[in-house]
Amino acid sequence: MKPDPKKRIHEAMQLESSSRALVAETLLESLDLGADVEISKEGREEIRRRCEAIDEGAIDLVQGDHVLDKFRRKYD
Repeated sequence: MKPDPKKRIHEAMQLESSSRALVAETLLESLDLGADVEISKEGREEIRRRCEAIDEGAIDLVQGDHVLDKFRRKYD
């Protein structure tokens, strides 16, 4: 019997955010998206630092379309 993707997603959503991030990262890395992108050690550390800040609630996230609308109003 094949695994049920919806069931797996539901199970993954029960994990803590850091564990969900690990699952998401692993799944994305498993996809063959063409050319591999090399990320430096410093770049990986910066990504890790920013993800931790988001997980800890130290950063207020803003939806991208809100930011773009703000810039359009300012510069149009």
